[in-house]
Order: sequence, then C-alpha cells, then structure tokens
Amino acid sequence: MTQALEFTGTDPFTGEALTFWVVDGAVSTEPVAGAEKAGGGWIVPGLVDAHNHVGIAPGLGVTIDRAREYARADARAGALLIREVGSPLDTHPLDADPTGPRFIRSGKHIARPKRYLREYGVELENPDDLADEVARQARDGDGWVKLVGDWIDREVGDLAPLWTRDQLDAAVAAAHENGARITAHVFGADGLDDIIGAGFDSIEHGTGLSEDLIDEMVRKDIALVPTLIQLENFPEIADGADRFPRYQANMRALYAGRGEVFARAREAGVRIYAGTDAGGFIGHGRIVDEIEALVGVGFSPLDALAAASTAPREWLGASGLEHGARADFMVLDADPAADLTTLRRPLHVVCGGEKIA
Repeated sequence: MTQALEFTGTDPFTGEALTFWVVDGAVSTEPVAGAEKAGGGWIVPGLVDAHNHVGIAPGLGVTIDRAREYARADARAGALLIREVGSPLDTHPLDADPTGPRFIRSGKHIARPKRYLREYGVELENPDDLADEVARQARDGDGWVKLVGDWIDREVGDLAPLWTRDQLDAAVAAAHENGARITAHVFGADGLDDIIGAGFDSIEHGTGLSEDLIDEMVRKDIALVPTLIQLENFPEIADGADRFPRYQANMRALYAGRGEVFARAREAGVRIYAGTDAGGFIGHGRIVDEIEALVGVGFSPLDALAAASTAPREWLGASGLEHGARADFMVLDADPAADLTTLRRPLHVVCGGEKIA
C-alpha cells in the first residue's frame, strides 16, 4: 500500500467541511491510520472538459505519445475527466496511464465526403448507412457517438445539414440500442430542428438555437456543450471565406448572437456543460478559460464551476469524491465562489491519487 494522505477542507458547493483519505489511488471516507496530513483548502472534484480532442492537432498525424502530452496538459489545468467527442486516433491506450485523466469517448466523427474537415472521421458515401456506422462507433467508443450535423455545403454556399430526419431518427435508435448516447456538431440553425426532433442526447456548439428549439431541448432534456472559447474563432473563419458570402455573413451573425442564445438557454433551464474543443484550433489546458467564459453568459462563478465539475460528472455517470472513487480532485487556496482565479493556482491537483501539480 502506498503512503495514505489525509485531506481536509471545505466543499464550496455546500459550505460543509470535508475530510477524506487517499490510498492506493482511491478516495476513502474511512480514516486511515498513519496517513500523512496533506493540508487543506477548498476542495472540488476534478474538472471535466466535456468537449475535447486529444487525438487531433493541426496537420493531423497525432501519435499516442503526443496525445498523452495533450492529455497531461489538460490534467495539469485540472481537467481530470475528458469527454473526447471524436478522434481519428484511438486513444484507448491512454487509459493505462494511472496519473492521466479519465476518458469517455465517442469514437470517430461521422460525416459525409467534403462535408467536414478532411481525414478527421468516417465519411459516408451513402448517407443511408448512417445507422450502421453509428452502431459501429458505439461499439468502438465509451458510451457516446458523435456525428457532424451541419457544415458548409459549397454548392449551397452556406452551412447546411448533412442528414435527413429519417436518417437521424435511425441514428438515434441505433445509438440507444447499442447502449450509447449520441451528440451532434451543429453551428447553424437549419440542422437543429431535425436533430432535436430526433431526440439527440446533446448538442455541441448550438449557436443557431432559437427560443422554440431551446424550449424543446428543455422538454426533451437535451444537454448543450457550447464550447465558448472555440466560438471566438468564428470571425477569423468568416474572414477567410470570401468565396462564400452567405456563409461568411452567417458565421458573423452566429458569432454576434452567441451570448444572447446561451444566456437564453441557461435561463430556460437547458443543462449546459463546459467544453473547450481543445485540439485543432484550441490549445489544451484551457478549461479555466471556458469556465470564465460561462460567467460571461450569465452563470455565477459557482454555477460555472459546477458546469465543469459536479454537474457533468453526474451527467456522464462518473464518480466524484465518494468512498472508493478514483481520487481526482483539486485543492484551492480560496473560495471559487468569490474568486475563480483560484483555479489557476491550485494548491494541489490530485489525479489518480497522485499530486501532479
């Protein structure tokens, strides 16, 4: 048995005192004799990056060793649980790293030829094969499937859906029959009605949401991961799209309206979770930036922290600080409800029972 550690502190969500022990990488709520006292502070479960791609980088060709570096950068920033929503690289070997973040994956992106970033995922020549591919990716993932719901159609000159409603209905049924939940990348408005109507489990980005669709998300309990720091790339994307003026104008309009859309979703009661979209255009280790961005659309500091810790852990079926759970948590030097910058200077980041920062 490794040296046990005793942690004491305060739960910022309840204000209650916490005392627990870490032994052999797990949390114990039962006292451990001879444990070393590790100090105290405000203690939160490990942060969750609910939209992340450690298997993607500019130029592709990510090796498992490079993916491990990205994962460790996320972990050092406190993101100890990663929902990897699409990767051309099989990152399952990272599960063997005892001090790396835990992963919940969705396999590869599912798209159509010339309707997403090249070589990022599976490109279906026949869109009626979608349900079969969803079943395949459900078996390859860890409980999620991700498809591309909209992307620029160069013949249309704007964002457009990739799938029909019948194909989406079949995809949802295939995912659920194979024990997986299903999510979709959607920037614009046109693809959302069918995706929400088909009963997807979550939406990624969602900048085109209307008030009626937000209400329908609440009714169907569909979650939203807005990836706020990723959306800061919209103006640059638009600037480089002079050949497609409709697309260019749409991206600028989506960017301009994003704050109002997400504030309305929050007020309506949509479950919103923090995700950075790290990989590709966004660097790793930026989960705190995403938490602060949630405050910018009306979250209180504590609610923003919950959207990146306790709430997504419950949503994803991942443990927190319960007895026997993997010991993934942060110890902070100040109350994050009053000072979110404490997340940038943690006293300890404990991952798999080991102090990694």
